Amino acid sequence: MIKSVLIVDDDQEMLLALKDGLGKYHETFSLLLAEDGLKAIDILNSKTISLVVTDLKMPGMDGFALLAHIMESYPDIPVVVITGYSTAEMERLAREGGAVGYIAKPFMIETLARKILITLRKESEGGTLHSVSSGIFLQLMEMEQKTCTIRLSGKDSEKTGVLFFRDGELLDARVDDMQGKPAAYEIFSWDEVTLSIQNECPPMENRIQSDLQPIILEAMRLRDEKDSKDTESSDIVFEDVKAKPAKVINVLEDIKKKLEDNLGNRTGMEDLYYDNKWSSLLDQMEQIGSMFHLGSLKIGYIDSGEENALVLIPGKETTVLKINQKAPRDRVLQLLYD
Repeated sequence: MIKSVLIVDDDQEMLLALKDGLGKYHETFSLLLAEDGLKAIDILNSKTISLVVTDLKMPGMDGFALLAHIMESYPDIPVVVITGYSTAEMERLAREGGAVGYIAKPFMIETLARKILITLRKESEGGTLHSVSSGIFLQLMEMEQKTCTIRLSGKDSEKTGVLFFRDGELLDARVDDMQGKPAAYEIFSWDEVTLSIQNECPPMENRIQSDLQPIILEAMRLRDEKDSKDTESSDIVFEDVKAKPAKVINVLEDIKKKLEDNLGNRTGMEDLYYDNKWSSLLDQMEQIGSMFHLGSLKIGYIDSGEENALVLIPGKETTVLKINQKAPRDRVLQLLYD
């Protein structure tokens, strides 16, 4: 994947010289140019940037202000600063502000190129994976209590996202100008992704404030809801639509009868219905089982910590059984499994 480097400098001649001098690295990284800090922010909001190289002394929004903005809004993007006023104090301020590198003018373009290549290499120091399920992989990150920054691009999406983990906890997510939970929902809705892992996470506040499982569940629900609306609004006509409800009702009646015959009025059943919005989650559970050679998925149980729990039964139609806290859970699961 070709990475993008943003160079910010109010000196037009410097920008053109860097564009020409770094052009031979086009197979490794592409260049975007900005004449000032405000234009750089516009690019950061609309493009996926892997590295920023910025001059410090610029009119309007200078390099220090831009550096502060990047550290606040894009903490995963490394910044290399360049300046013609090189002093020990200037270098100290730049590094304390979050810059990963410092280059004094005048400099050789090859020196900057080496710095760019070394910095970009850190983006994928933990490895790169192609065509993986984001939900499954990231649940493994949580289980292993991994600290890392993960960059993802969807197979069927032109967007790129970033996830921040510390000790297995998802702290934040970003897609374009979205952050927090909305960005996480977007990322987890991608079916297959290419991801690269950097084995560190910058200091940041926890914008997610949730375990990973509910985030993935909600992302699947939102995606299936969107898919359902898209299907409803299409011009596709299905044949024999009247036969399908009768089949579903029979399945529900069979489950209800089985529970009542064995448990009487102690089923704890609150509701029983058909809902394909859970199909994507069951597919992911099936994939996890395959990874660990657990066999095919027969039944799923979700305890969301609320008053009622859900039992999911896969099939052509996904059956959902809602049970209360008084239900003999283990017995219910055993009956439905058999």
